[in-house]
Amino acid sequence: MNLSRSLCRFVSITRKHLGRNLLLKGFPLSPAMAREGSTLQRDTGDEFLKEAFKIVMEEAVQNATDRNHKVCEWMEPEDLKRVLDLNLRSEGEPQDVLLGYCKDIIRLSVKTGHPRFFNQQFSGLDRHALTGRIISEALNTSQYTYEVAPVFVLMEDEVLRTMRSFVGWKAGDGIFCPGGSISNMCALNLARFQRFPQCKEKGLHALPRLVVFTSQESHYSIQKGAAFLGIGTDNVILVKTNDRGKMIPEDLDHKIQKVKSEGSVPFLVSTTCGTTVFGAFDPLEGIADVCERHSLWLHVDAAWGGSALLSSRHRHLLKGIERADSVTWNPHKLLGVGLQCSAFLLRDTTQLLERCHAANATYLFQTDKFYNLQYDTGDKSIQCGRRVDCLKLWLMWKALGSKGLETRVDRVLDHTRYLVEEMKRREGFRLIMEPEFVNLCFWYVPPSLRNKENSPDFWTRLGKVAPVIKERMMKKGSMMVGYQPHGNMVNFFRQIVVNPEVTKEDLDFFLDEIERLAEDL
Repeated sequence: MNLSRSLCRFVSITRKHLGRNLLLKGFPLSPAMAREGSTLQRDTGDEFLKEAFKIVMEEAVQNATDRNHKVCEWMEPEDLKRVLDLNLRSEGEPQDVLLGYCKDIIRLSVKTGHPRFFNQQFSGLDRHALTGRIISEALNTSQYTYEVAPVFVLMEDEVLRTMRSFVGWKAGDGIFCPGGSISNMCALNLARFQRFPQCKEKGLHALPRLVVFTSQESHYSIQKGAAFLGIGTDNVILVKTNDRGKMIPEDLDHKIQKVKSEGSVPFLVSTTCGTTVFGAFDPLEGIADVCERHSLWLHVDAAWGGSALLSSRHRHLLKGIERADSVTWNPHKLLGVGLQCSAFLLRDTTQLLERCHAANATYLFQTDKFYNLQYDTGDKSIQCGRRVDCLKLWLMWKALGSKGLETRVDRVLDHTRYLVEEMKRREGFRLIMEPEFVNLCFWYVPPSLRNKENSPDFWTRLGKVAPVIKERMMKKGSMMVGYQPHGNMVNFFRQIVVNPEVTKEDLDFFLDEIERLAEDL
């Protein structure tokens, strides 16, 4: 009897292992063997997922946001290739090896949630938003029809409605796009379609020369969008800015009149609220007056600065935004929702988005469905498959409320002001300008260059300082901050405080560390 049970157990184990090996080698299995192999693979996958989540929680969430750990573990590309096993093989690899890969990937990646990561306009790791990201990835649905994404279709509608209310619109439309550049491109496409609806069928040859206006400090996505849509980068007219990087309405008006006199057709003005480098906000009221006078579409690229609308102290920066026809607003930036989360908001209530973009694919958007077709929103987008980007923002908003988000915005701007005052007290830090927003642009003048501005090579030598400091901090792994030249100005730092977990101690560390890294320069 015992022998019989042992034999049965042996046969069972053998069948499981045989089934797994046959699956790997591509042999056909009987239905019973296939079920056993499938169950084994699923069980193995579940165990892997559990262990991987432990690694993610410990390494990518806890350690990656801990000040006692490095922001990055710098390696040169060729060295990194040798350390990482990136080769894809014909056979699968064991679980313990895969888990090791997970640890290596996290260890050797930049920790953008670290309190001392100041490099980009996104930073931090909001746990509620992360939970939303995990849920949406696990459910893995595409947000184009109500039948496959019922919860998320309704959720997106509510999130967009709430965001529009902060813009100042009681009605309108909108959609989440895969990034601010695509949101800006939507504005270009919609404005053109509204002016020349025949372009959807007839194409560019049926149109006159169309012209777009934007500022010298605008995001490069306006140029890229013009190229992609066939408008042409030569037909993007750059409007002058003042010494703070704000568009000058008088120059805009002058350039519009000039273009009209040449027989071309201006159709859109793209303003910027929160420019990439200086964080400048274009004067929307004056620009809106110009747009109304010439019957032009007014788009506001508030990808960076839009979140200031949540703050009663700072929403004045976007005064006049309610007069816009469309707005780009990226909560994955200042609010720290997590990439990607870009809302394209529209004042129009005539289904312009759908009329412009719809292709009416009958395999998705059947007209005889058993539910209200207004909830099939996918044809409003320029793509087909569309990931769920609203859940992480919705869950974070539910957790913090509008007041909590307002506090987050105010805290970020308070931190910027604190840094400004501290820099003024320290020798070596030199502001490019007083910041209007979060962007803090400055030079650091090391000891060897102080009081030598009249030297003929001063600016050449100063331009080499930021790259050296950046290299040292990254190889040390202590922090990250961006730098760039701009116009006639040599390399300077652009410090961005977004992470809600940043403290004044972190800001003091930032200043101290720059001084330490440059003390021999």
